[in-house]
Amino acid sequence: MILVTGSTGHLGTATINFLLEKLPASQIAALARDENKAADFKAKGIDIRIGDYKNTNSLNTALTGIDTVLLISSADMDDRFRQHANVIDAAKQNGVKHVIYTSADVKDINNSLTGDIADVHARTSDYLRKSELTYTLLNNNLYADVLPQFIGEKAVETGVYFPAGEGRVPFATRSDMAQAAANVLTTTGHDNKEYTIAADVSYSFAEIAQILSEISGKEVPYISPTSEEFAQALTAAGVPPFYVGMLSDFAQAIKADEFNTQNTDLPKLLDREPTPLKAYLQTVYGN
Repeated sequence: MILVTGSTGHLGTATINFLLEKLPASQIAALARDENKAADFKAKGIDIRIGDYKNTNSLNTALTGIDTVLLISSADMDDRFRQHANVIDAAKQNGVKHVIYTSADVKDINNSLTGDIADVHARTSDYLRKSELTYTLLNNNLYADVLPQFIGEKAVETGVYFPAGEGRVPFATRSDMAQAAANVLTTTGHDNKEYTIAADVSYSFAEIAQILSEISGKEVPYISPTSEEFAQALTAAGVPPFYVGMLSDFAQAIKADEFNTQNTDLPKLLDREPTPLKAYLQTVYGN
C-alpha cells in the first residue's frame, strides 16, 4: 500500500488524484491530521490514516502495513527536520520498503540564500540516504504556482515588482510535479535515485513580464527594486514579517541564479514535455 503524507495540501491532493487514475483506492492511504479535511478521499475509498509529523506514536500507527511512503516536506516551519526525521524513523520501525521525499533543486543546497528552508531539505535528504531504507529523492525546483505570491495577482496592472535581477528559474507546475511523483510511486526502477524536478526552460522575471504583456495585450513592466525597497513595500502592504523575510530570501536566491540548475528529469518521468510557463500564467492572469 502507498501512503501519501501531507495529503490534504496542494501537492498531496494532486498526487493522490493522479494515483487514483492508476490504482484502485484500496491501495492508497492518506496521512492527515484532521479526518474531516480528508472526507473527500474517504468517500472515494482511500484509507485515511490519522497522524502528525510531530507525534511519533501517531506515525507508528499510521505507517503500519504500508509499503511505500511519499514524504511531502512539512509546511509547519517549527523544527521541520525533526518532523521529517520522525516519519523516516517510523517508516524504518514499521517495515516500510521505500520512502520518496520531496526535496529541493538548487545549485548548492548546503549554501543557499534561502537559509533554513534549503538546509532542512539537505539534512532530511542526507538522513534518508543514511537510513538504510530504499529511497528516492524528488528534488523539486520552484513551483510555477508560487509566482502569484511573488509578483501579486494584479501584476498585469501593477507591473512585475520583484528583486530578482536577471536570475532565471525553470518554474514547473505543481500539477506536473504531482504527476511525476505518482508515476514514480507506481513504476519500478527508482530505488536509491535522485531526480531533478524542473521545467526544461528557465525564465527571468523580465521574460515573465513579457509573457504577461502577451497574455494581457498591454505593456507589463519589470521592476527589480533593492531588497530593502521590496521589504519596505511588503511591510507597508501589511505582509507579516516572517513572509517578508521568506519572500526576500527567495528573491535574493533567484537573483543569485541558484535555481537555474539547467538540468531536469521531469520530461522523462512524465513521458511528455512539461507544461509551458505561459500556459500556466494564462490560467492565472488571462481573464
